[in-house]
Amino acid sequence: MTEDAPISNSSALGLHVVPAEGPPFDRLIGQEAVVIGRSSKADVMIGDRAMSREHARLFRTQEGWFLEDMGSRNGTLVNGQRVRQLAPIKAGDLVCMGGSTLRILDPARMAPEGGRAESASGGALLRRASELVEESGSTSPGEEPRDEETLRQYLGHLRILNEVHKSLSRPMALQELLDLILDAAFGHLAADEGLILLQDAGGGYRRAAARLNSDLDEPFVSRSLIHEVAQRGMAALVKDVQTDARFADSDSILRSGIRSLIAAPLQDAEGCLGMIALTSRTAVRSFGEEELALLASLASVAALRIRNLSLVEEAAERRRLQAEVELARRIQVELLPDRMPEIQGYGLFGGNVPSRWVSGDYYEVSPRKEGKEVALLLADVSGKGLGASLLAASLEALCAAPIEAGREPHQIFERVSLLLYRRTPPERYATAFVAVLEPETGVIRFANAGHPPALLLRRGGEAEWLGATGPPLGLFPESAYETRSTGLDPGDFLILYSDGISEASDREGEPFGREGLLATCSLPEHHHPHDVARALEETLEAYCGGEPHADDRTLLILQRFPAQAP
Repeated sequence: MTEDAPISNSSALGLHVVPAEGPPFDRLIGQEAVVIGRSSKADVMIGDRAMSREHARLFRTQEGWFLEDMGSRNGTLVNGQRVRQLAPIKAGDLVCMGGSTLRILDPARMAPEGGRAESASGGALLRRASELVEESGSTSPGEEPRDEETLRQYLGHLRILNEVHKSLSRPMALQELLDLILDAAFGHLAADEGLILLQDAGGGYRRAAARLNSDLDEPFVSRSLIHEVAQRGMAALVKDVQTDARFADSDSILRSGIRSLIAAPLQDAEGCLGMIALTSRTAVRSFGEEELALLASLASVAALRIRNLSLVEEAAERRRLQAEVELARRIQVELLPDRMPEIQGYGLFGGNVPSRWVSGDYYEVSPRKEGKEVALLLADVSGKGLGASLLAASLEALCAAPIEAGREPHQIFERVSLLLYRRTPPERYATAFVAVLEPETGVIRFANAGHPPALLLRRGGEAEWLGATGPPLGLFPESAYETRSTGLDPGDFLILYSDGISEASDREGEPFGREGLLATCSLPEHHHPHDVARALEETLEAYCGGEPHADDRTLLILQRFPAQAP
């Protein structure tokens, strides 16, 4: 190939890398851009201490491939010329970095990645683990017969895998499963040390099981090995770690005294869960391709069991959480009034429909002062789900004492707001409406802590909206509230509601609003609070088109019955 030869496939690029130490290797570049350096985080890692950790970058544009020096300490040369800005790259070019050289290759003249070993020199081998597993189990009646030794080896592998299948088939915890996997690997591959890494929720890898010598202070796997095996899905065989360029900058491996190493990804059709690695420290003991193929097959079997176990544990965790949520809902329902108190001359309705299993709304009706007064409370805490339901339960407990003590509405809210502020984070607060009814006179004293205005619907059709008399509860260390008064005449309705009703939207996003609430509640056929509640439920379902509730819906309705005709 001449230096002016064009690269036949402009979407890929071939590299023949000759490191300062260790065997050369080839790499096919298919990404838009790659970083070359001695760091294990580099896309093309070269064990050369004269190179910078991130030395140079190769990237592709519409005009072709270019090389950029990334401010390296010792610089980059292309065909003997120092790269100062950008240098175009073509097949045959020679790139020098530190003590290493890279020859640009035509990718058409390279074997496809994964079709054979990525590096066949220096006693190191990287193979696609999936291909190793497929090859190790490829004997079938339609194929040419193998020689006796190969067939014996194949049958031995099948026996081992069958034993592993049986030993891993019984129910067990994850740690026991991982220990059994290491038992099988040690028993059949005669390793000195072993390690299983599993991917954690953050995308990193944690040591899940290990058998290490007591004098080893850190895991024997390097970031470069994790990258090749756990991230790229390669099975790795290193016959002599001390002379392999891939691990030349891995002090942890070089100091460990490891001689030979095999590693395979724990992967299945869903992806990679981690990796298993085995090492030998004996100078005369070196793993071979047979052991690598067996480890890859064992890792494939293990991955299925780990995945299945994870699914079982996830299902059990979901069931546990579901049971806890159901318990929370039962507790919450018990906190809500199971029936409305009977008030001579008045009718009541109360109901709560959570948007999820549990609700952040709360209501109660509490007679006090030997029946001379009745306190009505409806509250809506910020947020949804379990956190909101816990805060609603706490709010119920905070309100109980001042309500039972006969405090005025503004005194109830001032006390509760201070306690809520002290006990909850700033983003947690509640809106609430409290009304104290004197049944004999129909007088209502009320306070509104940032809650949607209550609807006082007169018998003649007039409407009054009882708006806020102070801020939401728990927003400020000190909050002032005002108690106001009004009257409930015979035939009048007082309707308290949460914003899950007024802010319910149709499919175009238009809210139901006060107008919808007033229009529905004002229908002349309503003769009892239950009539109003039923009409609101049917109207909202039709308005929202059957869509799930976006917020909790809570309703508390008080009616003073019309006077009986003589």
